[in-house]
Amino acid sequence: MKLRAIAMFVLAIGISSAAQAAGEIIIKFSHVVAPDTPKGQAAERFKQVAEKLTKGKVKVEVYPNSQLYKDREEIEALQSGAVQMLAPSLSKFGPMGAPEFQLFDLPYLFPNQETLHRVMDGDVGKKLFAKLDTKGVTGLTFWDNGFKQMSSNKPMHAAADLKGLKMRIQSSKVLNAQMKALGANPQVMAFSEVYTALQQGVVDGTENPVSNFYTQKMHEVQKHMTISNHGYLGYAVIVNKNFWDGLPADVRTSLTQAMKEATAFERDVAQKDNDDALAQVIAAKSTTVYTLTAAERADWQKVLLPIQKDFESVIGADLILSANATAAQVAKEQADAASKPAASKPAASKPAAPAKK
Repeated sequence: MKLRAIAMFVLAIGISSAAQAAGEIIIKFSHVVAPDTPKGQAAERFKQVAEKLTKGKVKVEVYPNSQLYKDREEIEALQSGAVQMLAPSLSKFGPMGAPEFQLFDLPYLFPNQETLHRVMDGDVGKKLFAKLDTKGVTGLTFWDNGFKQMSSNKPMHAAADLKGLKMRIQSSKVLNAQMKALGANPQVMAFSEVYTALQQGVVDGTENPVSNFYTQKMHEVQKHMTISNHGYLGYAVIVNKNFWDGLPADVRTSLTQAMKEATAFERDVAQKDNDDALAQVIAAKSTTVYTLTAAERADWQKVLLPIQKDFESVIGADLILSANATAAQVAKEQADAASKPAASKPAASKPAAPAKK
């Protein structure tokens, strides 16, 4: 493994030197999903905007579908300098030595997107990215996949309905604890194996954003889905630290702006994909979709919220407290806005200007 890392580093140095000699900065952006996914589309958007803003100083080469490195290889490749940019799922950072990123696996920590994005884009996100500095990695931003829903071949209205079910999870101590709290049997399994495992009854169910559920055709082998919004699945866009720090200041500024634009685009696409996928799952009629009532949601929260306390020593009580404080602030702002009377319409005779898109 060490020899391989050294070889990748030497290769990266050679490529970087050749690019610099030619007066062009190359960014290899590797990822493991298809080009038409939110992540894939956002990587292409970043390429377009970055090349435009840097006026040809930077060339971004996007490599989707694990063309360069597979899921388990890509972070090592980034650290060695063989690629410059990745967007791995947040679950990858715990094994890297940054268990604080398991914050995003905690159930019912983020009641809505507004809370989620404020946490990501605020002090908590900055603190998490600071944990990567000693790993040779710089964190740039967070991208969405979506909120997770439960699926299985039986109705799941009460938390107790999951008791005894074999539920597939990503490799995560938090997700393992989550399923055990529900009385389910957690089964760690590669995502590529889930459809067949569901089809053959190796596992009874799983948790996913609806877009994953639909594009992987899980609605063909799952009779029930509960809209629980109990957890979140997302990505972090990261870059090799030495490469990033070594860029000219003006180039780094332009790339930061390009990433900001790509992030806004990605989050919109991710939400639309999940909304469209839910409509398609309902239209297919092979899966019954059920949304928890307020009382049922409270029942699930009663079972799952204690996990936040259980993982304070692993993730950091300050990070969990900050996320919950943000959720409370957002809830207060939304309640205040809802309580205000609607503004009276002005008696203007001319038509309103069209909304900006």
